[in-house]
Amino acid sequence: LRFPEKLWILLHCVLFETLWWGHDGKYFVIDEEMFKQEVLGWEGPFRLFETNSMKSIIHQLNHYGFTKVPRLHLTSASLPESPPEQEATAAHRKLLVYYNPFCQKDHPELLAHCRRR
Repeated sequence: LRFPEKLWILLHCVLFETLWWGHDGKYFVIDEEMFKQEVLGWEGPFRLFETNSMKSIIHQLNHYGFTKVPRLHLTSASLPESPPEQEATAAHRKLLVYYNPFCQKDHPELLAHCRRR
């Protein structure tokens, strides 16, 4: 699978809580620190990415035409619900938001147009 397909599958996998679709399904959010631990730190035969570097993942996103969206554009509906005791730390999380017109929640057929630059 190519990088965009792996990413799309990961976004739909209920095992991971480190990335999720925005409320309209046209962009996604990555909790950077949790992603490093949960996805990049995953050991075993079913490792999705060949790297454990967040810098490499961001590089791949850029190569496939994903655009970083300022966090200011996030609405509360884009953020996962947190228990009250986690709300204080949630405010300090590093959330990365990315958009690509060919990567949408309900349109996997668009991934064929997501090409490496």
